[in-house]
Amino acid sequence: MAPVGILARLKSLYSKGQDEPSLSVHTVVVFSVALTLLYVLPFYLSHATRPSPTLSRDAPSVIRARIRAVTGSCVASSFIVLWLIVEEGNSSLGAALSMLGWWPIDLADILRSLLLTAILFLGPLFERGIAEGEWRTWFRRSKLSESLSGWIGWRNYVAGPVTEEVMFRSAIIPLHLLAHISPGRVVFIAPLYFGIAHVHHFYEFRLTHPDTSVLASLLRSLFQFGYTTIFGWYATFIYLRTGSLIAVILVHSFCNWCGLPRFWGRVEAGESFGVPINTRGKEDSDGNYVAEDDDGQLGIGWTIAYYLLLVLGAVSFAQCLWPLTESYYGLVSFTESKSGTK
Repeated sequence: MAPVGILARLKSLYSKGQDEPSLSVHTVVVFSVALTLLYVLPFYLSHATRPSPTLSRDAPSVIRARIRAVTGSCVASSFIVLWLIVEEGNSSLGAALSMLGWWPIDLADILRSLLLTAILFLGPLFERGIAEGEWRTWFRRSKLSESLSGWIGWRNYVAGPVTEEVMFRSAIIPLHLLAHISPGRVVFIAPLYFGIAHVHHFYEFRLTHPDTSVLASLLRSLFQFGYTTIFGWYATFIYLRTGSLIAVILVHSFCNWCGLPRFWGRVEAGESFGVPINTRGKEDSDGNYVAEDDDGQLGIGWTIAYYLLLVLGAVSFAQCLWPLTESYYGLVSFTESKSGTK
């Protein structure tokens, strides 16, 4: 089926007033909870994946076993949802694959999504790339190989983003669309399952850090639930606007690489690039310029520049959010939903 026909079919599946929802909201909740459990429970069903006081979740054997387990869960979930879209939604296979974000693949949508995310992370990119001097290795094949050579890197940048986006975007979001839940509600409701799926880290953390108080462990888990849910809002928005599973996977991997932005404190010392900002400096053994102040830290100008870029990135992100996610292959129209026509 041509892309135009598939998009028309997607709109007919979701349009209000043209047909009844293929799934009830109650059914969507039941399936979403079941899929979330299908992703998490395998971690505790085997000695190879189950955490213990003597076996960390970062152990290579645990990572390998968990990757195998969640890969199986994602394959099963994808086929279940594909069947639901085709049978309950009375959809063609091509339209079902589009709802799952597997096809079509638009390189422009993927690049725009990555650009939008990079704009948001202007401050952290400046800190890591310029202040700490990492930019010289960003495009080296050896650096990529180094990042993915260990099992932790493979989990954080490949297996984690792929399996989590397949489950919590590609599988769960189409269920909400079949129930005709409005796009705005999908953005804020569907990622809650993604956030809840990370709460089990509380149990793991308590096992491996028994000396940490329960309150501190709980606050850590609540914080993790918060930022994973916020990321889920963003990833869901991109998924609905572009219909691209690859886009959200790469955005997820990029965010994992960037980490949480610094919201307080000074930028740490490291290699700098170009003219030093309000600071003195010296050359290291490799001939690289290292900007320092009297304390051996980067000058205050670097920290000021970081926070200015952090704010600039946030403002620019807000301005570019809609235009950079505009796509011919979007699964829903937020504008029409606001006007009440969808």
